[in-house]
Amino acid sequence: MSNFFIPDWPAPPHIKSIQTLRSGGKSEGKYNSFNLATHVNDEINAVHLNRDLLTQYLPSGPYWLNQTHSVDVLKLPSPKLNGDASYTIDKNTVCVVQTADCLPLLVTNIDGTIVAAIHAGWRGLLNGVIENTIEKMNISPNKLLVWLGPAISQKHFEVGFDVKNSFCEKHIEAEKAFHLVSDQKWLADIYALAKTRLNLCGIKEIYGGSVSDDYCTFANEVDYFSYRRDGITGRMASLIWIDS
Repeated sequence: MSNFFIPDWPAPPHIKSIQTLRSGGKSEGKYNSFNLATHVNDEINAVHLNRDLLTQYLPSGPYWLNQTHSVDVLKLPSPKLNGDASYTIDKNTVCVVQTADCLPLLVTNIDGTIVAAIHAGWRGLLNGVIENTIEKMNISPNKLLVWLGPAISQKHFEVGFDVKNSFCEKHIEAEKAFHLVSDQKWLADIYALAKTRLNLCGIKEIYGGSVSDDYCTFANEVDYFSYRRDGITGRMASLIWIDS
């Protein structure tokens, strides 16, 4: 299908994952065309049609979170949906996060007994959404595998001194993720920031996260939505589940 691809990582065979693209859907205009978000003022019927298209490839309807750049992590199934990460040990229960420049992370263990999806913008990264999720999963870090999905690349991700300083105050290792471009302006490498946090958690098996323009949500307008590029736009989805 033209509206998603299967992440390339050594997850166990019964761990299934999908990364959607922006093509192959029903939305129009700035949301053209496979927008999966209901909160961006797209025509709601089009979004529902897009979600129905996606669900054809899933074992059940995914748990769509109300994401707010928090560090809140939900164990699924859950009646509450306010959070920026979810995890489950239940088969055929689909974890999903939506992004349009922020970094999506998919997580499982080598035994394939647990999965998680994380939405990590710079606020979530800074405040510990990755660490919170790993702690909630309660699995030895050396048994975890992580896939980093499409996000904004460093050359398009300009931040101010306050953002850069906040990361470096927490972990001096974050310094290497920033490149000075002008007075009080830096280019931030969201993949390097995430890898630093994952490494500090004890996780070494990290996949995805290509630096090519093809993988950059800002640069690749054909395949990806980008909030920083377009403002009004749709959202992609990153999904993971344990197959029965």
